[in-house]
Amino acid sequence: MTMRQMVLALADAPPPTFASFVPGRNGAALAALEALGTPRSEERCIYLWGAPGSGRSHLLAAWQAARAGEPRCQVVDDVDSLDETAQIALFSLYNRARAGAAWLLVAGSAAPGALALRDDLKSRLAWGLAFEILPLTDEEKRGALAARAAARGIRLSAEMLDYLLARTRRDMSSLMAQIDALDRYSLEHKRAITLPLLREILNQNQSLLP
Repeated sequence: MTMRQMVLALADAPPPTFASFVPGRNGAALAALEALGTPRSEERCIYLWGAPGSGRSHLLAAWQAARAGEPRCQVVDDVDSLDETAQIALFSLYNRARAGAAWLLVAGSAAPGALALRDDLKSRLAWGLAFEILPLTDEEKRGALAARAAARGIRLSAEMLDYLLARTRRDMSSLMAQIDALDRYSLEHKRAITLPLLREILNQNQSLLP
C-alpha cells in the first residue's frame, strides 16, 4: 500500500458519537441531547444552530445514532431550506412532539426568530430548548488534540499542533482523524512522529487540506 492509499484509509473519521464530541462551551447542549428521547428528559424538542464547523452536524448524527431503532425520534436538519410543504409537515411533527408522541431534534443556520420561515413554525422552533453551538477556541482545540494524542502515547509539540490548525481542515472530526492517521502511519513505518513526518503525510494527502 502506498503512503497516499494508507493515509486515505486511516484518515476516515469514525462515526460521530456523544463521547467523541468535545463540548467546550456547549456542555449544556450536550447534556440535553444525551437525555432527549430518554426517561431522564422532560423535553420533547430541541433546536440547534451554529456556524459551519461548530459541531452541530456531529451532534445531530450522534443523537440519531444513539436513538436508532426508535421511530418516535426524528431529526430535521437545515430547517431554513425547507419549502412550504415541508414546513407544514414539520409544524405537524412539532405538534405531535408537543402532545408527547415524538421527540424532535431540529437544526438550522440561525436562531429561530431570524429564520425565513412561516411564523407559526418559528414559534414552534422557539417552544422547546434552543442552543447555539459555539465552535471551540483554538486553545480548546489544542487541548483536545493533545489529549487525543496522549491517549495514544504520543506527545505533540506546540509547533505540530499549530501546524495542524493552520494547514488542515479545522473541524474536530477531521482533526481527530488526522491524529489517528499520524499514529497508525508512524507505527506501520516505524518512524518517530515529528513535524517533518506530519508535513510529509499532509503533502501526500490533499483531502486533509482545507
